[in-house]
Amino acid sequence: MTKYYAEVKAKPDFVEVEKEVLKFWEEDKTFEKSVKNRDGAAEFVFYDGPPFANGTPHYGHIMVSYVKDVVARFQTMNGKKVERRLGWDCHGLPAEMSAEKQLGVSGRKQIEEFGVEKFNDFCRSDVLKYSGIWVEMFKRIGRWVDFSHDYKTMDLPFMESVINNFKQLWEKGLVYEDYRVLPYSWAAETPLSNFEVNQGYQDKTDNAITVMFKLENGMKMLVWTTTPWTLPSNLMLAVGLDIDYAVMEEDGQKYVLAEALLGRYKKQLEKAVKVGSLKGRELVGLSYEPMFPYFKHLKDKGAFRVLSGEFVSTEDGTGIVHIAPGFGQDDFDACRAYKEDFPVVCPVDEAGKFTAEVPDYEGKQVFETNEPIMQWLKENGLLVKKEQYTHSYPFCWRTDTPLIYKAMSSWFVKVTDFRDNMVKNNQQINWVPEHIKDGRFGKWLEGARDWSISRNRFWGTPIPVWKSDNPAFPRIDVFGSVAEIKEKTGIEVTNLHKPYIDDVVYPNPDDPSGKTMMRRVGDVFDCWFESGSMPYAQVHYPFENKEWFENHFPADFIVEAMDQTRGWFYTLTVLSTALHNKPAFKNCICTGLLMAEGGQKLSKRLKNYPDPNEVLENTGSDALRWFLVSSPVLKGGNLAVDKEGKEIAKAARVALIPLWNAFYFFTLYANAEGYKAKEISSSSEAIDNYILSKLKRLSQIVRQGLETYDVSQATGELASFMEVLNNWYIRRTRDRFWEGDAQAFDTLYTVLVNVAKIAAPLMPFVAEYVFKNLTGEESVHLTDYPLLEAINLDEKLVSEMDFLQDLCSAGKFIREEKNLRNRLPLQSLTVVGDNLSFIGAQYQEIIKDELNVKEVKLDSELSRYADKTVYLYTPLLGKALGKDMGPVMGAYKQGKWELNADGTLNIAGQILNKDLFEVRLNMKEGVAGQAFADNKAVVTLDTDVTDALRREGMARDFVRLVQTLRKDKDFNISDRIELCYRTTDAELALALEENKAYVAEQVLAVKLNNDCSEGTEADIEGMKIVFNARVTDAKVA
Repeated sequence: MTKYYAEVKAKPDFVEVEKEVLKFWEEDKTFEKSVKNRDGAAEFVFYDGPPFANGTPHYGHIMVSYVKDVVARFQTMNGKKVERRLGWDCHGLPAEMSAEKQLGVSGRKQIEEFGVEKFNDFCRSDVLKYSGIWVEMFKRIGRWVDFSHDYKTMDLPFMESVINNFKQLWEKGLVYEDYRVLPYSWAAETPLSNFEVNQGYQDKTDNAITVMFKLENGMKMLVWTTTPWTLPSNLMLAVGLDIDYAVMEEDGQKYVLAEALLGRYKKQLEKAVKVGSLKGRELVGLSYEPMFPYFKHLKDKGAFRVLSGEFVSTEDGTGIVHIAPGFGQDDFDACRAYKEDFPVVCPVDEAGKFTAEVPDYEGKQVFETNEPIMQWLKENGLLVKKEQYTHSYPFCWRTDTPLIYKAMSSWFVKVTDFRDNMVKNNQQINWVPEHIKDGRFGKWLEGARDWSISRNRFWGTPIPVWKSDNPAFPRIDVFGSVAEIKEKTGIEVTNLHKPYIDDVVYPNPDDPSGKTMMRRVGDVFDCWFESGSMPYAQVHYPFENKEWFENHFPADFIVEAMDQTRGWFYTLTVLSTALHNKPAFKNCICTGLLMAEGGQKLSKRLKNYPDPNEVLENTGSDALRWFLVSSPVLKGGNLAVDKEGKEIAKAARVALIPLWNAFYFFTLYANAEGYKAKEISSSSEAIDNYILSKLKRLSQIVRQGLETYDVSQATGELASFMEVLNNWYIRRTRDRFWEGDAQAFDTLYTVLVNVAKIAAPLMPFVAEYVFKNLTGEESVHLTDYPLLEAINLDEKLVSEMDFLQDLCSAGKFIREEKNLRNRLPLQSLTVVGDNLSFIGAQYQEIIKDELNVKEVKLDSELSRYADKTVYLYTPLLGKALGKDMGPVMGAYKQGKWELNADGTLNIAGQILNKDLFEVRLNMKEGVAGQAFADNKAVVTLDTDVTDALRREGMARDFVRLVQTLRKDKDFNISDRIELCYRTTDAELALALEENKAYVAEQVLAVKLNNDCSEGTEADIEGMKIVFNARVTDAKVA
């Protein structure tokens, strides 16, 4: 007999399957073919957020890689051409921090002594050292991506597009240089942008101290601060104009603080009495003595006076704020508002250490000076109070060290000029989850501030600005291309990195003597500016691919984790709006975060998650893919990855194993019959047409889910379908396969081939293996997504059969609840509800068979079996009703409500839609029933078990034992057998004799007798039995 299908193992080794498929893809160049086959088709463009390759990939990278691959594979099968170009983020702090650590240098001074050229050369060689690991990981997880045409942010074409973007912003008047207080990482020796700061908040415990400043009129002002190290740089004090300040006196000395905060200083002022009060405006303009001597010479320039500030409050402290304009933006703004040329001091160097301007603490890191400064204050009688203060404080996202705020010069993008346009463009984006649009991302855009884009580092794209080195001949040149640099300077540039770009020095055209030179500013771009430039720079726009880019911008799709609302999503939006006044992307999946058990962050140090490589080697990629893409994380929720990886292994049981089981079942029986199946669109059997209709609906819903980036909708529907396929269709049609029914084979073949296509983006390895073995075709990933237009989706049939399945599930629940095994027959079952006339003889036979009952009864009087109640969704109801909520809840408690014919609820004069409540059915006392079909129907069982029913149940138990014996003896599914048994229990013997024909039919026994001499021993309801079987060539008599 010809076998048309491969011999398939009952228990799959998915890892081996995946390795076999990987080998085929590589040899066949299937990915390349999938792209080339769509030449001339409409293109689907997605942006691949470039990872840093100086570290190894973690679960977060793997998760978004799976999502990118799911979408790209689907869109390819959907008829689109999908180029998948890999990118590498090469510049910035991660690369420099790694280089410093390996080279044993730290900070600007040591790097310059080591040599900028050598340092950057090391960065270039080091930054991609793990790229091979990334490539192998991408291959192993089945992510199709073009490695041969990858882009790198350190390559000249990419960098040229970045400086071109800056030049365009400059010409639009959207960049400027300014002196501002910026969040500053002293460990990385660079300022950070606002969204970088938002990535690193931690709880920090500081000393909050209250100190005294002496006014020249003799009164002392009590001032509260959490940064003692900034006190040596104090230049002003601030009060609130309308705040009431108390004047307290003790032993002739007067003290001033906010009246509302007196209670916090009961102990310190217990002997003081209130002698007066002042409005803040009465304090403005008063002079005071400098606390430290370092900047006392600035008194002549307006320092050491009291000014007003809107930021002063009475929420904490004393209502008087110490002002150090070099270390706080509010301080800086208040001083400049007070006097335009107010002097700003910032006696802290790049490494966060005091300079010679503060000789007593010179060379010390500022945080290390808190204790000695407090000691000095105490010794000099200036320390009033000291307490611990825990607050959320920004830390450097790369070095995990607390930031400082420091006045410095930086280049900014004038985001506030086009912020409203960003908000408008955001409305064109489809966000998944939807609430990101007007929530996390929308709110961030509404509050967007100007963006500091320059960094005083070494390894990065240079800020393309040249300035005159002679103030007498001021001039600024901005270049946007290598060609422009050569045209204007005569110097040909082949490497835009430092130090080579800094060799571009040329005469200032505005100085007729030719002595003044133009020199580049020293800074490089924040690497987030490069990430935001990625859409343009990856194709070297506008120098190449201009027409292609302008016809394919914005991108169709991007995906990254939730934290990128403050990062990449934001920088893409800033630059796309500033340069083109468009969104950068049309659709975005914003994933939640992967966590360890207990809500901890995944940590290599703590080893609180399973090694991805071990998961791939032991469980496989498709299971990991399913675990991640079917989870709440794709709806913006978080997902725990358990340390043992057990939940990942469970994912295989949801969809992979069910598909394999159906595939195994088909090949087993088709090979046994020597049958070569074909695809069909209809059958003469209702159950075949049912599963074909369900298949078409599956195709529609999965397609809708993937087209709208609702991946969980697609996975949920596929999992549900596999449950119906295995536990309803195959189970209920098994006899037809034994009998060699061609329609059954063709139906299941049609389903499996098309499920493989539908599931291909979601489980690409298993789908490929199943498809190739069934069809002999090259690859499922080279086929079109199946629309199944020839199949008629019979909605009525689907509705009826789904109802039957719900009914049977409810009946099985009752059996479990009453401890009545399914092999024990029961006398009757009653279905209660409206419109049950469709449950005719054919459907009743199904119900009898499924629930092992003798009779099916129908009834329409629900009230005889159950009481109808209503459950209100109170959180939703509160939002919908507001002040009307009270009367509704009152009526609800009294049972005063009425269901309307259209399914709405009438209660307390309100009509509630169905999404605000749920109808529930509670069984009456003594009824063995269960509600189903959205609480619209009830099924009840007659649970009285007669002796005859009990004996029939014994016979069914015996059938199960024999079926297990057949499997243990490795009989073929079609083998006929001779069966014998022996029991000393009269009731069991009677049960088998009464049901002899049934037993023989079920186990394919041509001979059945009760004279067994030896065999397998078993127990049926406490009664012993011995039985045995052997294969025979004899035919059924």
